[in-house]
Amino acid sequence: MNFEEFKRRMMVHFRLDLHSYKENQLKRRIDSLLFRQKVNSYAQLFQLMMADRLAYEKFLDHLTINVSEFFRDPARWQELEKKILPDLLQDRGTLKLWSAACSIGAEPYSLGILLDELSPGRPHQLDATDIDKTILETARAGRYSQDAVRNVSRERLARYFEVSGNTYQIKNNIKNKVSFKRHDLLTEDYPQGYDLIACRNVTIYFTREAQDKINQNFSRSLRQGGVLFIGGSEMIFNHQELGLEKILPCFYKKNSKV
Repeated sequence: MNFEEFKRRMMVHFRLDLHSYKENQLKRRIDSLLFRQKVNSYAQLFQLMMADRLAYEKFLDHLTINVSEFFRDPARWQELEKKILPDLLQDRGTLKLWSAACSIGAEPYSLGILLDELSPGRPHQLDATDIDKTILETARAGRYSQDAVRNVSRERLARYFEVSGNTYQIKNNIKNKVSFKRHDLLTEDYPQGYDLIACRNVTIYFTREAQDKINQNFSRSLRQGGVLFIGGSEMIFNHQELGLEKILPCFYKKNSKV
C-alpha cells in the first residue's frame, strides 16, 4: 500500500480527510509514527487501526498538533479583551462563541475567563470542539502545567485556578461555562449563528484549498457582525470574497453587507 492508497482508505473507512493536509508535513509525521511504533508499512498501520480503535485514537493524537496555552499571543488577547468582546457585548448582550480545534482546552477556558470578567453572570454559550477524543478528555479535566498558564496573571491564577504544586486546576465556575464536543473541520457540517469563532494556528497544517473551505464555512457560521479570531501565523488572503473584513491583526469581521 503506497501513501496515496493509505490516505484513500483512511477517508473511506474513518472519514478522515488526509488529502487536505500539507503533503510533506503529513508524511513526515506519519513516517515518524511508523518508526516509533516499529510498524513496517502503511498497510500494517492501517490494519492496526482497523483492528483496534485505540490505535486509531493514538494515530489522531500523533497527527494533531496539541500545542496550546492560556492567552497564547497575549497582545491579540488584549485586543480581544479591550475591543472585540466589549463591542460584541454592547451589540448583543449575550454571546454565542466557538473555540474550534480547541486542543487541551486552554483557549475556550481563556474565553470563559474574559467573559466572566467582562459580563459576570450572563448566560453565554461557549462551545469547544476538536477532532481528537483523547485530547477532549484532557480539556474536560482542566488540569494544566506551569507552562500552559505562563501568560495568566497572578490575580487570575488566584481567582480561577486551584494550585497544587506545579499543577493548575481550572475552577468549576469557568469549567462549567464550556461545552466540549468532537467535530472534524474537514468533513462535518458546521454549527451556525456565532458571535465569535476562535480557530488559531490550525489551518497552517492544511492545503490552501482546505484552508479556503474551512474559512468559507467559518464565515457562514458567523452571524452578521460576528468575528473570526485566527492565529498570528495565519492570514486569510481572500477574506473579502468570503464576506469578511480585516479589522485588526488576526481578527476578521463578517461584513453585514454580504
